[in-house]
Amino acid sequence: MPRKSRGVWKQQDSTDPAIRRKVFSSSSKREVLARRGGDLQFVALEKDETRGLSPVLPQLYRFCFLMTGDTARALKAFQNTLREAALLASRGQLPADRLWSFHEARHQCLALSKNDLQPQPTKFQEETIALDAAARVGLLESDQLAGWISSAPEPQRSALAFFYLNEFNHREMQNLLDVKMNELASLISGGRSQFLAWLNTITDLE
Repeated sequence: MPRKSRGVWKQQDSTDPAIRRKVFSSSSKREVLARRGGDLQFVALEKDETRGLSPVLPQLYRFCFLMTGDTARALKAFQNTLREAALLASRGQLPADRLWSFHEARHQCLALSKNDLQPQPTKFQEETIALDAAARVGLLESDQLAGWISSAPEPQRSALAFFYLNEFNHREMQNLLDVKMNELASLISGGRSQFLAWLNTITDLE
């Protein structure tokens, strides 16, 4: 279940719900593909009574897709995460904490992209939130949204992917990224401003 974010950000950007709806509504076919690809690992986990992992599998795949921006890479990272979980489960070493699976998925996504040309931090002029921002998000294809998030430099890419999943509170995101709370706030608020600048350049409501 999505979890409420509390703490640093008291006001929600009006585009946040629209982006999260896009993330959730665009993944159903990919989730089926991912589950088929991970059947053997999934069955092994179920037989080993590690049912705590199964409820987060759709979110886990969504995270991999946001991190990689590519269905093939997302599927590979997702399957690699399940294989590692199955291996640990067979040894009785799989942590009961759901955060482990996302930490491992992040590791798998970063490993797949380690030889790519790494994006550099870019300065964007800060954009105010336009009244039509949420409508503009609705014009995006899911691949465009994932492509934008996956092109952000680390650790901002991971921070935005975790944030828009709406799965974690701020303390959990801080632990997953191993950053200070003010750093996490800066990564996400900066990403929001950059997203609005990018959104205005690629969408047209006329």
